[in-house]
Amino acid sequence: MIALLIIIYISFISLGLPDSLLGSAWPNMQIDLSVHLGVAGIISMIVCAGTIISSLFSNRIVSKFGTGKVTFFSVAMTALALLGFSFSPNIYFLFIMAIPLGLGAGSVDAALNNFVALHYKAKHMNWLHCFWGIGATAGPIIMSIFLGLNGGWRTGYATIGIIQVILVLVLFFTLPLWKKAENKNTVSTETENKVLSNREALKIPNIKLALIAFTFFSATEVTVGLWSSSYLVMIKGLSTIEAARWASYFYMGITIGRFLSGVFSIKLKSNVLIRIGQLLCLCAVFLLLLPLHTQFSMVALILIGLGTAPIFPSMLHETPNRFGKEVSQSIMGLQMASAYIGSTFFPPLFGAIASVISMKVFPYFLLCCVLIMFIASEVLQKKLNTREQAN
Repeated sequence: MIALLIIIYISFISLGLPDSLLGSAWPNMQIDLSVHLGVAGIISMIVCAGTIISSLFSNRIVSKFGTGKVTFFSVAMTALALLGFSFSPNIYFLFIMAIPLGLGAGSVDAALNNFVALHYKAKHMNWLHCFWGIGATAGPIIMSIFLGLNGGWRTGYATIGIIQVILVLVLFFTLPLWKKAENKNTVSTETENKVLSNREALKIPNIKLALIAFTFFSATEVTVGLWSSSYLVMIKGLSTIEAARWASYFYMGITIGRFLSGVFSIKLKSNVLIRIGQLLCLCAVFLLLLPLHTQFSMVALILIGLGTAPIFPSMLHETPNRFGKEVSQSIMGLQMASAYIGSTFFPPLFGAIASVISMKVFPYFLLCCVLIMFIASEVLQKKLNTREQAN
């Protein structure tokens, strides 16, 4: 299982690599393609729409093909899409390439998260998403390097695409490991797993509060990832290269935070880590709201990264405990779909608001998202505590 865990970690690096590219490259892409500021939100929406669709069908797809094959083909789709981005002649081709980029992420995300939630401890879930953060941090760093060169954002996307291809080859040659693990796990879990339709899963008590928390967590994280560079350029006066570099520090905060939360999870319960992370996000947003020097805004972005770090993996790992192991795969697909709903609609919504009003509304928008996530999460935990005491 250790060898397989390493492969899962590598897979999550590949999931993180493309997630942060668009936001860091968009100030240059917008000029090069001669399009409106808010078009980045449309691209993000198409990607996230694909992930919602594949997440909702993930339970059936994984049951039919297995986690290993789903992971391999999903990463292959993202590699193809990223290479397509690199030689895109116009914005419409980017829209087309955004489709496989989104479809490639949904099923594998739900499958790997559920696999780790069922078979590994909470620290491994946090460290798993730490590896996502490594990929998400490396993306803007690589992009910022190429933004100053002749190839610009196109070379940056091509480089990430080639890295993805290498990961695809690694996954292909390690498929026997997945098959062996799945055959072993089938014996012990086949009587527990229960395939629910999405409609049936939505009837489970308290599930809707969990879905709200996932939606607004994702809205917070992706809005920061997509628009923080533009905010630093347009409001704080940074250069596009410097802003892309600072955007990578947001993902670095997530990466470091998830490593630390993995350590803390040995002593602290997941619900405590969720609360700490949300309170840190609130403090960071208030720091953005204050009329302070630009350096404080950039520090606030790192703090938001640290705050969001434990929330997502802790909520995912709690899924079997909150709703039962037998339905966790069905619930996981819904949760991932809800997270991608937040990714799909809220970043473009902010883009539309910023285009009409000003990029200055960035911290106020984040404050609303964080508050709704916090309230939903606290109410859910209170209901779960009440249920536990009644039993």
